[in-house]
Amino acid sequence: MSLEELQNRIGYRFRSPAYLEQALTHSSYSNETESRDHHLKCNERLEFLGDSILSLAASEYLYKQFGRAPEGDLTRMRAASVCEEALASYAETFDLGAFLRLGKGETQSGGAKKPAILADAFEALLAAMYLDAGDDGFEVVKTFVLPFIRARVETLPMTKGADCKSLLQQFVQQDKEEHRLEYRLTGESGPDHNKTFMVEVFLDSNRIGSGEGHTKKQAEQMAADAALSLFGVEH
Repeated sequence: MSLEELQNRIGYRFRSPAYLEQALTHSSYSNETESRDHHLKCNERLEFLGDSILSLAASEYLYKQFGRAPEGDLTRMRAASVCEEALASYAETFDLGAFLRLGKGETQSGGAKKPAILADAFEALLAAMYLDAGDDGFEVVKTFVLPFIRARVETLPMTKGADCKSLLQQFVQQDKEEHRLEYRLTGESGPDHNKTFMVEVFLDSNRIGSGEGHTKKQAEQMAADAALSLFGVEH
């Protein structure tokens, strides 16, 4: 497959295709050239840089999105969203393996589908985008990778520190009288790949909190978090 096709799939066009070519070059391929500087032609150095960029992007997102979650929960969510299995799954969404340049042995052993190789190539791709975009590099990478991270975090079981909706429900149920909690979507903004949802939570007819998030579920959690703070509930 062509580099043109990959750029169409990821939604980013490289000003310097050499970055993309290097990101797709596995060490098994560059080693076969037997050149003295073959390590400079594979994606290992880009992978090293991409790992740090990815970690920062994920950390910044989680820190801002889960404003009351303890460090342990943030660390758990980050680890789950940047682990090898997660990165390989991200890469598979646009069939990154089909574009990799692998050595003969690695090709024969199915290297294009190996999670470790896919994960490393995904990190290398992030670094290639970062370097190619110059001053806008980090924002370009975030725009590309955060939808993957958001979707991944959405699949994780909510922890006690982060599950504000359940805590709010438990708090309301302590009252002997019957009360009705209702979450209402009040608005949304932004492009389809990076929407922000606004939600308000009502106790019976009284508005007790509001929140925003990049998914409706997250916006509801933030609204519940605000309501808990209003009632002085520690969480």
